[in-house]
Amino acid sequence: MSANEATIAVIDYGMGNLRSVQNALQKVGAKVRIVRSCKELGDPSGLVFPGVGALRDCVDALKQTGLDDAIKSWISEDRPFLGVCLGLQALFDHSEEAGVRGLGVFPGPVVRFKLAPEYKIPHIGWNAVSFEREESLNRGLHPAEDQFYFVHSYYVLPEDEGLVWGRTDYDGPFASGISRGHCFATQFHPEKSQAKGLQIYRNFLQMVLQVA
Repeated sequence: MSANEATIAVIDYGMGNLRSVQNALQKVGAKVRIVRSCKELGDPSGLVFPGVGALRDCVDALKQTGLDDAIKSWISEDRPFLGVCLGLQALFDHSEEAGVRGLGVFPGPVVRFKLAPEYKIPHIGWNAVSFEREESLNRGLHPAEDQFYFVHSYYVLPEDEGLVWGRTDYDGPFASGISRGHCFATQFHPEKSQAKGLQIYRNFLQMVLQVA
């Protein structure tokens, strides 16, 4: 299957501007379709779930459109998936952010940073990601040197340490990326991370093409 034949669906739950994600995917050669409900999802070859803002609004919108169950089914079938920022946090059981219940795909909470006074919340800007292992999405990247762009006040605490694919230090280490099979999710924003972020999306497209 060629890149022109494989469609990557990008979930729009109505809370953010997806243009940068769409542009990044198209720049690496992906055919992109924006979906706003379960009915619009169809049968794409890959699924990207970016998110910004409040987790409660995100989860509520997914439930209203049926995309919550679609995401859970998609991941359970081990189809190519990439979550970004809230698209990572929403996969877990619950969050300290107003006691929100997540999708429960993976066990563990989402917690707020508790930092020394010299560290600011939210964590904004460039920071290094140390990849724990080579996976399809970090091919061509340096395991402990590459910088990516972050904007967040909360981070995930997976109960299963085997989920952790990337770690970042901000007054202590936290999980900045997870992977399980063909499911990946990052706390950082690849679409805001210049060449290194484009490599993440390029690798995701290659994974989609190999699986399709």
